[in-house]
Amino acid sequence: MQRTILHCDLNGFYASVECLYRPEIRNLPVVVGGDVDKRHGIILAKNQIAKKFNIKTGEALWQARQKCPNLVIIQPNFARYLRFSALVRRIFTEYSDLIEPFGIDEAWIDVTHSLIKGTGKEIADELRERIKSEVGITASVGVSFNKIFAKLGSDIKKPDATTVITKSNMKEIVFPLNASELLYVGRATYQKLIKLNIFTIGDIANADLKFLKQHFGKHGEYLWLFANGLESSPVSPYGADSGVKSIGNSTTTPRDLKNMSDLKIVAYVLAESVGARLREQGLKGKTISVSIRDTSLNSFTRQKKLLFDTDCDKEIVQTALELFANNTKGLFPLRSIGISISDLSHGSETRQLSLFVDHEDIEKERTIDKTVDLIRKRYGFSTIKRGIILTDPTLGDFNPKSDHIIFPVGYF
Repeated sequence: MQRTILHCDLNGFYASVECLYRPEIRNLPVVVGGDVDKRHGIILAKNQIAKKFNIKTGEALWQARQKCPNLVIIQPNFARYLRFSALVRRIFTEYSDLIEPFGIDEAWIDVTHSLIKGTGKEIADELRERIKSEVGITASVGVSFNKIFAKLGSDIKKPDATTVITKSNMKEIVFPLNASELLYVGRATYQKLIKLNIFTIGDIANADLKFLKQHFGKHGEYLWLFANGLESSPVSPYGADSGVKSIGNSTTTPRDLKNMSDLKIVAYVLAESVGARLREQGLKGKTISVSIRDTSLNSFTRQKKLLFDTDCDKEIVQTALELFANNTKGLFPLRSIGISISDLSHGSETRQLSLFVDHEDIEKERTIDKTVDLIRKRYGFSTIKRGIILTDPTLGDFNPKSDHIIFPVGYF
């Protein structure tokens, strides 16, 4: 039996939920985003009216305001969005127990064994109507034989629409689409594809596999499989715990980072947050990653693998600063940076010691870190700070550990 996979995408989710609570703004251009004054200002969601002004998810709030001066900007209420997301997923469970979230507002649903209730399209249409009548928001649903094309289908037509992609119509629907529409073709990958005269998903599908692997490595093989409809990963059972893959924080700074001295202040705050969250969950990590975004909103990540796993603030920040120093030359000013750690293991697990590392010194640092954690937990985050942060309170006065946003785990 051929699989039938749905991908449900709640339209302008955050903005749609906010409009339920504020009927007076339903007919106005509405976006949900961060604090403009603190420059945590990117568009997280927009309603259909804002979309008419060519406002895009992920762009800066100040840019959106230039396009639409009377834009209504609402700061996010994640507890509210989680509640509405749970309401929608409760509806999904009536059709399948194979439900795999892709963020708070998207999910794949395998309805192969629910087809007694109708075709994939009929189930998708019923889902849309139920979400609209029972929850009060709209959704777009893609129907296909694999997860990649199901997600592509939910993106093709919005809002409140169903798109069916089958093996017989996939070339007609999918191949003419811009290559950037394919999952995991980001800006950098897309620019590289253009230089190789690959412009559409069909171009990727018809490209020589060896050629793609030569230019993109293993990722090139994934792109070729995705474009040709050969992706076959299963939809995970509802509630399956995939485990924490990484822990990290990033921030858009109140002002541009002009040099390494500015960057170092913010890096210490982020590294302390990452370390505290590791210790709180009894985890250690081995691979440190940093993300960098300049004032033109170009961004990239770099990483380094340590000799052994750690949850020590000093090790995290020193490795991160090394990565920043080696990769920010000529890029200042910077708008935002991030630090994360992956290759996680439980802190109680036995680890291989290194002859080239002073483990006694590291244990002393960890004792200090734990003491700081305890003081902050008991008396508040701002009760104890590093001296470097006080050199510019404008940059260092934030608490990423409590303010962090959890973003969806990547497809892989």
